[in-house]
Amino acid sequence: MNEIRAISLPDTTLIAAYSIFIASYFVFALGKFPGLKIDRPGAAIIGAVAMVAFRIVPPREALHFIDFSTLVLLFSMMLIVGNLHLVGFFEWNVEFVLRRLKPTHLLPAVVFACGLLSAFFVNDIVCLVMVPFVLAITRRMKLSPLPYLLAVATGSNVGSVATITGNPQNMLIGSFSGIRYRDFLFHLGPVALVGLFLNWAVLHWMCMRGRARSAPAEAIPLPPLDLSRLAKPVVVVTVVITGFLVGVPPVMMAALGAAVLLITRTIEPRKLYDEVDWGLLVFFVGLFLIVGGAENAGIVSRLLMFTRHWNLQRLDVFTIVVTLFSNIVSNVPAVMLLKSLVPGFTEPHTVWLALAMASTLAGNLTITGSVANIIVVETAKPDVHIRFWDYFRVGFPITLLTILFGLLWLAMVP
Repeated sequence: MNEIRAISLPDTTLIAAYSIFIASYFVFALGKFPGLKIDRPGAAIIGAVAMVAFRIVPPREALHFIDFSTLVLLFSMMLIVGNLHLVGFFEWNVEFVLRRLKPTHLLPAVVFACGLLSAFFVNDIVCLVMVPFVLAITRRMKLSPLPYLLAVATGSNVGSVATITGNPQNMLIGSFSGIRYRDFLFHLGPVALVGLFLNWAVLHWMCMRGRARSAPAEAIPLPPLDLSRLAKPVVVVTVVITGFLVGVPPVMMAALGAAVLLITRTIEPRKLYDEVDWGLLVFFVGLFLIVGGAENAGIVSRLLMFTRHWNLQRLDVFTIVVTLFSNIVSNVPAVMLLKSLVPGFTEPHTVWLALAMASTLAGNLTITGSVANIIVVETAKPDVHIRFWDYFRVGFPITLLTILFGLLWLAMVP
């Protein structure tokens, strides 16, 4: 196992380190600090500053704990996806597909459209784009929107497991593991594909049986699409994805694509910057420093010693632990902490993939399991109120079936 470095710290500093670490992960678990307006990014900033202020992370060493390749990849993909969003790429394609469907085909179309888009682009943006159109199309077809909103959330989560750029935790794992984009896709792409079919089957069984059919929506002209604005982003995205597949490091390829898209005469830079989730980037920076401080104080090494009693060398046990931990503290903080375990496994390559698979698919268990779920729930208000049980009754079987298949697949494929 890779050695987790720990430095000798005074008792008072150790107490401060434990307090900061526990308080930070407490907020990550709840989403907000009780009685205060401190959310996860805020807790990450406060925790990081406290780690440096108490000299748990020496100021001169702070930058060494931050993985800049992950931040650059995440930032670059946000700019690329933001550019596509601004030129209407997602909206036009979604409307083009959804407006030509029969009601019986709508559910699988939503599941697979969200899954495919989320496989190559950050799934949070896909959810933001899809929810308004799903609400509009179900209103015109006189259908209950709930099953289709659940399809947006669960389909986006399942589809995003396929690639390094599907979601933030995969980007993190891609950076730390060194697994190539194509290798990642080869191993987890089938998990995403079969998972989408399982997703569709569960939603159809749980939500669609016995429902009356509805007439197709009336034909409405598609919104105008400015091809002159769309051509450049589509070409750049095609080149970027091709670069990923042929083996160019994702961080370099994404950064080049984002840089080219910033050279523009049509889009105001400020609008593009507004598409970036700055809170998520800040959350990552703070989390790097909090976990770095935990490593310096020996907290991580003690946690790793404790987990040796759980027989985590077994892939099924490790997957269960990742699934549970991802739902307790959220998937990104879980990955940040559990990444130190992986190099000690006999087959670290498989375990990295299992970490990505379980932490992503675990997001379908509850509403708070992933940011994508929360985006769907909040964006759907006030039209639809998705309750905890509404989500859990489909999220539980989807999570169970997809993780079970993912575990069996990774156990069989070298």
